[in-house]
Amino acid sequence: MMKRLFPIGHVMGFIFSLVLTLVALLVVYTDMSYAMGMTILVSTAIIQATVQLFMFMHVNESKEDKNTVISNILYAVVVSVITIFGSMWTLLWDW
Repeated sequence: MMKRLFPIGHVMGFIFSLVLTLVALLVVYTDMSYAMGMTILVSTAIIQATVQLFMFMHVNESKEDKNTVISNILYAVVVSVITIFGSMWTLLWDW
């Protein structure tokens, strides 16, 4: 397999991530219902996480079996949940 000199996949992933971030920012700045705004924000967050996993963390390029890939994704989810809830707990501790 020949190595590409220009990382087009990385550039496309970066552009797609920027577009998703701008969509989320527009949702925050526009006046829409809470349910609609949260639906769009959660959707863009899931798509953003998927783009990050496949474009930058190369989840699908592994030569290993599928169980290893699934366990790596689950590990990333667990670390993310611990980070999010740990940050929220730390911020609310001072109240």
